Amino acid sequence: MTDHHEGHGLDDLVEPTSPDPDLVEVLTDLFADYRATRATPTAVVDLDRDLWQRLEDLGMTRLTGTESAGGSGGGWVDAAALLGLAAAAAAPVPLAEHDVLGGWLLEAAGLPNDGGLRTVCRPDPSGVALNVTWARDASSIVALWEDRDQWRVADVPVDRVAVDERRNLAGEPSDTVEFDLDDLESGIVVAHEIGEQFHLRGALARSAQVVGAMERVVDVVLTHVREREQFGRPIGRFQAVQHLVSDIASETALARAATDAAVARAAASDWRDPGMLFAVGVAKSCVGHAASVVVRGSHQVLGAIGTTLEHELHTLTRPILARRSEYGSLQDWDETLTALASSAGHDRLWTLVTTGRAKPSTGSFPPHDNT
Repeated sequence: MTDHHEGHGLDDLVEPTSPDPDLVEVLTDLFADYRATRATPTAVVDLDRDLWQRLEDLGMTRLTGTESAGGSGGGWVDAAALLGLAAAAAAPVPLAEHDVLGGWLLEAAGLPNDGGLRTVCRPDPSGVALNVTWARDASSIVALWEDRDQWRVADVPVDRVAVDERRNLAGEPSDTVEFDLDDLESGIVVAHEIGEQFHLRGALARSAQVVGAMERVVDVVLTHVREREQFGRPIGRFQAVQHLVSDIASETALARAATDAAVARAAASDWRDPGMLFAVGVAKSCVGHAASVVVRGSHQVLGAIGTTLEHELHTLTRPILARRSEYGSLQDWDETLTALASSAGHDRLWTLVTTGRAKPSTGSFPPHDNT
C-alpha cells in the first residue's frame, strides 16, 4: 500500500477526468469554423484579434480564473482541452500566457485582472526576459521575479518596458523585453511554491499544446494517405508509408497518455502533489521525443506539398518544434528524469513510477526561463 503522503498512486490516474463535453463541443465548432475561414497561411504569424475577441466573449480567455476574480472557474482538465484544440487549429492566440500562467500569477499575488491582453515572463536579475511570446501585442506583462530569497509578481504595462521585436521558429512574436528594475522590485511578494510551480505549469501547458497539434497532424496525414494515389492506388497501401503513419500515430498516443496523466495529477491535487515534477517531466520528455518523429514522418509522407506555405502542415509542425523547447528543453527534462530515477535506485523505482516520488528532496527543476 502506498503512503498517502507520497502523492497519488497509479490507481488514482488510470482514467483521467474528462473535460466538460459541452465545452469541447463549443470549442470544436469554433476552431473548425476558424480553420475553414482563416486566410492562407504565411511564414509570419500575428495575433488574430478577431478570434481572441470571440474567445473572450465565450469566457475562454479567463477559463481557469476563479469566478470571484472574473474568471470562468474552469480547471486544468478543461484548460488542457482548450489549449490542445486551439493548437490543433494553429490558432494564433496567447491562451497559455494570458490565462493559465499570467492570470494565475495575478490571482496568487492578489493583483487585479481588469481586462486587456497579458503575456508572462521570468526576467533575469538584470531585468531582461528572452523569448516572451506575444509581448508586442500585450497591454501588460506579468513578470515573475526572483528577488534574492523571495519571489515577486509585477503586472507591468507594456509602455513601461522596452520590447525588441523578434520571432520564434513558428514565425510567432517572441520578443526580448527589458524591464525597469524598480517596477520589478516593487512587485508583490508571493509564496515560494508559486515560483516553483510556474515552470511546471508552463511546461505542462506547452505539452498540451504540442499534443493537440500532433493529433491534428495525424488527421492530416491519414487524409493524405487515403486520397493521394501513386501507381494507381492510395499511397496508404504501401508498406513504407504505413510504417511512417504507424510511428506518427503511436508516438502521438504515447505523448497524449503522458500529458493526460500529468494533467490528471495536477487537477486532482491542485498542483500540491509532490510527484508533479516527475509527472510533468515524463510528459515533457514523451512529447519532446514524439515531436521529432511526428514532424519528420509527416513531412516525409506528404513530401513537397507539406512544405508549401499554402498547406496546413507547416502551421502545425513549426509550432510543435518551437514549443517543445520552451519551459525546459528536451535535454533538461531528460536529465531531470534521469536524476530522479538514479536517486530512487532499484528499490524505489516502482514507487517513483506510481507516485512520482523517489526520496525526499530529489530532482531539480530545469532552468527557470521561458526557453
